[in-house]
Amino acid sequence: MRPEILFPYYAAVTTIKGVGPKLAPILAQHVGTHVRDLAFFLPSGVIKRPLVPLNGARIGEVQTVAVTIGGYPPSPPKGPQRIDTFDGNNRLTLVYFHRIRGFENQHPVGARRLISGKLESFNGYLQMPHPDYIVEEGRADEIPVCEPVYPATLDLGSRTIRKLVQGALAATPILPEWHDKAFIDKHLWPSFHEALAAAHSPLSELDLDADAKPRQRLAYDEALAHQLALKARKQYRQNTPSRVIDRHDWADQALATLPFGLTGAQVRALADIRSDLRSGHRMNRLIQGDVGAGKTLVALLAMIDVAEDGLQSVLMAPTEILARQHFEKSLPILEALGISCTIMTGRDKGKERERKRASVASGEVRMVFGTHAVFQEGVDFKNLQLAVIDEQHRFGVGQRQKLFSKGEAVHYLSMSATPIPRTLALTQYGEADLSILDEKPAGRQPIHTAVVPRARLADVMQRLKAALDDGQQAYWICPLVEDTAESDLIAAEKRHEELQEALGIEIGLVHGRMPSETKDSVITRFAAGELRVLCATTVVEVGFDVPTASIIIIEQAERFGLAQLHQLRGRVGRGAAKSACILLYDVPLSKGAKARLELLRDTEDGFKIAEMDWQLRGEGDILGAKQSGFPDYRFVDPTRHTALIATAARDAVYILQQGDALPEPRRKAIEVLKQLFDWRADIADKQD
Repeated sequence: MRPEILFPYYAAVTTIKGVGPKLAPILAQHVGTHVRDLAFFLPSGVIKRPLVPLNGARIGEVQTVAVTIGGYPPSPPKGPQRIDTFDGNNRLTLVYFHRIRGFENQHPVGARRLISGKLESFNGYLQMPHPDYIVEEGRADEIPVCEPVYPATLDLGSRTIRKLVQGALAATPILPEWHDKAFIDKHLWPSFHEALAAAHSPLSELDLDADAKPRQRLAYDEALAHQLALKARKQYRQNTPSRVIDRHDWADQALATLPFGLTGAQVRALADIRSDLRSGHRMNRLIQGDVGAGKTLVALLAMIDVAEDGLQSVLMAPTEILARQHFEKSLPILEALGISCTIMTGRDKGKERERKRASVASGEVRMVFGTHAVFQEGVDFKNLQLAVIDEQHRFGVGQRQKLFSKGEAVHYLSMSATPIPRTLALTQYGEADLSILDEKPAGRQPIHTAVVPRARLADVMQRLKAALDDGQQAYWICPLVEDTAESDLIAAEKRHEELQEALGIEIGLVHGRMPSETKDSVITRFAAGELRVLCATTVVEVGFDVPTASIIIIEQAERFGLAQLHQLRGRVGRGAAKSACILLYDVPLSKGAKARLELLRDTEDGFKIAEMDWQLRGEGDILGAKQSGFPDYRFVDPTRHTALIATAARDAVYILQQGDALPEPRRKAIEVLKQLFDWRADIADKQD
């Protein structure tokens, strides 16, 4: 049950004066449905409105002036409405480009008014188009000296939001303190309620900064609530008994047949997983590795351990291409060990689908590779014990939960092909244990990266032709599928035609709009060497493994993010041949684009690239946060609050370890904190 003190926070926004049936749905879409949502909706700017005399007014700035209404000169029927005002010998003209009915009655000639807005100069005279405020002198408090500016829409203006926020703040009670006094004093933080009020009352741009004390306090509280939920879920998992799995003979046999050994990082990751599997508690581990670091092999060895114990495992990938690739690369190893496996995708139909489902339900098949099809209704496992999910962020919580429900206390192993900074890993995967693959397998060739202006396209084409004559294979990446009149981006279909004409050979074409069968056919031919060049969109970004491909050319590389470019570059350098990545760009380059391309040219370290990507993108587009499953923080800025997040993670562990040993008032206050941010409902109660 939610603590009673939070009831006003979770009251409907319609309880706030001014929110009626018309405004409520607009507010719900832009801000939220609860009073708390309004209170947590912070301003993004501030407008200062100093009171100045007209003879001291500054052109181009927002100011407030005290004037007398002088008159209403006649104006053309369709022209702007003008009102003369004066302050002593100084004149100011108010300009309205649409006429305001009843204005003369509200503001008669001779009346004294306070007027606030941006001052301009026109034909040597002061004017103020569409003043923000015009009030009687006795109502000066209606014009804020420092006005917070809120993110607005066409249907919901900043001043309306400000008025509603003030109503929300007035409706929310002061909450008990959940921190130690010494901790608050050390950071010089105000109370939560004081911090919230101060964040909505900025006096300057400095008060909008993420490191302003009120915003720091709010961010820490949000981060702590989030980490408490994540760590509680981890604690719950660790307390959930699971079957002990501790057999490795088959995996050792498989390793002995491989033409290479594991890297040190792979050995450590496999040891981490095996420790989890024999612990008697549910595993939840993330393998995070750079392009080509060998994550899938580590996962496969863990699945072989599970199969040796007579149990089942499943590897789920976001696309059929990737799922089929995992299956086909694993098949020779599994067949040599006598382990029955299958692949399940949406393409399975009729008797074939039923046959596969029956073999999985009977336990005959011990390993399943597949897409979303593996968690669909009608797919039942006899004894599922390990679920491996590739690119976890491509699946929703509900989808993962459906998969885990196919067995009891299923161990969970996720893989991320995109290195992410530690702080972001902490926010997204705080409930998981982390294994990092920071080494590449022996024999991996370095990739020479060149940054070339697209004006030299003819030179690139000539060098590509020479490389193809020498027996090499290449990817050619374009930003779009087809040409549009509205876009100046390079389209794959058009470039495909041009490449075929220029090179005089058949060129493969792959993009996301193609049927799966067609796409797979082209990829198979490219992998077999029947096609020398594959022209594609970013559909090849993850999962394509063609060791014979040694060249990748990326057009308009400045339009891509660092992480995406790094992933695309990782399609080459997988075989014995020396590999090259050509980044073609259009001029002029922005400062950010130049920095991205230079970094790609200078390093192949995915973790270094991820850190730089994070810094370059900054707030608002943090590694594609919306697409990557990161929490929708209200106060935390992961690029600025890294230290706060790390501290919150440590404090959350301490609080959970202390449990009932904490004083009762603080325990109750911490429960209020968790419920205030609702992370329990969003995260901890979704036990996956």
